[in-house]
Amino acid sequence: MPTNRLLWLPALLAALACSDTTVAPRARLGPILADRFDNAEWSEPVNLGPVVNSSALDMNAGLSPDAHELYLVSTRPGGLGGNDIWVSHRSCVQCPWETPVNLGTPINTSTNEGAPTLSDDGRMLFFYSGRPGGQGGSDIYASPRISTGADGDVWGDPVNLGPDVNTAVNEQGAYYVRGDGEGTATLYFNRTPVGGTQDMYRVSLSSDGEPLGPAVVLTELNSTSTDQKLAVRTDGHELLLSSNRTGTFGDLDIWRFTRQGIHDAWSAAEHLGAPLNTPFVDSQPVLSRDGGTLIFTSSRPGGSGGNDLWMSTRGRSGP
Repeated sequence: MPTNRLLWLPALLAALACSDTTVAPRARLGPILADRFDNAEWSEPVNLGPVVNSSALDMNAGLSPDAHELYLVSTRPGGLGGNDIWVSHRSCVQCPWETPVNLGTPINTSTNEGAPTLSDDGRMLFFYSGRPGGQGGSDIYASPRISTGADGDVWGDPVNLGPDVNTAVNEQGAYYVRGDGEGTATLYFNRTPVGGTQDMYRVSLSSDGEPLGPAVVLTELNSTSTDQKLAVRTDGHELLLSSNRTGTFGDLDIWRFTRQGIHDAWSAAEHLGAPLNTPFVDSQPVLSRDGGTLIFTSSRPGGSGGNDLWMSTRGRSGP
């Protein structure tokens, strides 16, 4: 069986759905109303604190659909080597985050893993890895959630997304979204061509996580500078991108694009300014499903050391 395809996932997911011993990991949530947040302002960001952050590098978060799981990338002690993926749980949206736990094997290896992002039903984890056996450099992989229990989640062996996504150069910065009204899901990621800077790409995915054709470059979003990672609101009307394009305060900043309909062109880039952006690193945005919570990576003062995860919120601008 080819190792770079996901042909085995439909049968596996069907078996999981029928298993009495498997705890369903976050059923897909209902549709989201198009809430534009047109005039809503982001709050002053707050550090997620010493339970989530450490004196090491903590960055590149991913939220579960119900926002009860926070996946993050960290170099803290207790990992398998390089950047590892960890997960913190909480019992409710208002509850505190618990101490992060390393996902262990088969997700993490002695190489770098990063950019964790979950499918909308929580059953697949997409991430990048530099493990051997890929197309070259770092590649994007998908792993199915086998079960959920008191002792933690069990993840299946990661599968390389293959040549429609991965190439001989680095693919990183994965972000999964299934927009309302769309029949397929979209995986966004960045690629660094030889002699070039990071650019954003997108590929459509089947419900089983299989690419539905070659990835395409997002020329309307990319610049001549680094365009590192993006997040798309679930209703498809807003996109946040971390970039160091002209107009950035310092290292990397968060920029915003909007559109009136999911098939319309994106607007010109809008720099979000303070308080989200500073002269330090402000990057790798992830949005909650309702679009009201932003978690991002920042090296601004007031953290636990190096890069930390910070959070900002906003209220709806209308009824």
